[in-house]
Amino acid sequence: MKRSRRTSFSVAAVLLLALISISALLWQRWSQPWGDQAVSFTPAQQECGQEGQLRYCINRDVGGVNGDWLYHLHGRKLDETIWNDPSYMTAMIQGAWQQMGQRPPTVVTLSYGHVWLLTPKGKAEASGLMEQVHSDMAAIEARHGRPARRLLLGESMGGLNALILGLSRPEHFAKVAALCPGVYVDSPFAPLSQLKAALERTGADPKIGFGVVRLARQYVADDAEWQRVSPLALIEQELPASSPRPQLYVSNGLYDRYGNFEGSQRLIERARAQGWQTEWHPIYGGHCASDIDSLARFLLPS
Repeated sequence: MKRSRRTSFSVAAVLLLALISISALLWQRWSQPWGDQAVSFTPAQQECGQEGQLRYCINRDVGGVNGDWLYHLHGRKLDETIWNDPSYMTAMIQGAWQQMGQRPPTVVTLSYGHVWLLTPKGKAEASGLMEQVHSDMAAIEARHGRPARRLLLGESMGGLNALILGLSRPEHFAKVAALCPGVYVDSPFAPLSQLKAALERTGADPKIGFGVVRLARQYVADDAEWQRVSPLALIEQELPASSPRPQLYVSNGLYDRYGNFEGSQRLIERARAQGWQTEWHPIYGGHCASDIDSLARFLLPS
């Protein structure tokens, strides 16, 4: 009799656990998105290649392009094929150009892998991509033709790379657009107390904030090397009055979990003080929330 009761109890327990597991799986399925919102657009014609360590894709609108080249530097964990992704912001940009009835620039997406930072050769082992990207871009242009003008676009990690590249060689680019770029008032080599204060001040996610610090330290060995690539340091460089400088477009979400709204806003303030032509688009939103319409217009000929 006791054995029968124990068996019945065991069966009931197993059935209950099975019911709980099935319910949990059903709830997980029900509570998550069932699909992706896709952008309605005509994908660009894409031709991809490789130049040494660099992988790249050239994207041309099927309706034709103008003579400009837009070098696109992608965000973290993405790659050179991202431009035609119907669930990503790049498809929205391509679609906006098509809706405007304008011939857009040829888009050349560059990639040195899922994570990379453009820094001059220094003491850090991962440094040196700054010198490499210039020779790689020259090789691409030698193979595929020289553009009328060079433009830069980057988001997140790519936004920082676009600013580093554009502010280091301002005479090479007509326009630079940086979305949610990793621009920070404080150095990654600042004291821990200062970094903690920055996290509180900006509302950044601590895990992300210290992750950014670790990433930066892989590419620059000390504060002196950081100052060679920090956009807030580069914007203070004195340029001859006759020296060409690109137009700047910067946007950032107020509630960006990376905590870079403060740095982006400071960059625009300093750029304007130095006489740069700028567009600043503060967004009420999170990381990489963007004003696609104004961005698409900025990247077209003025």
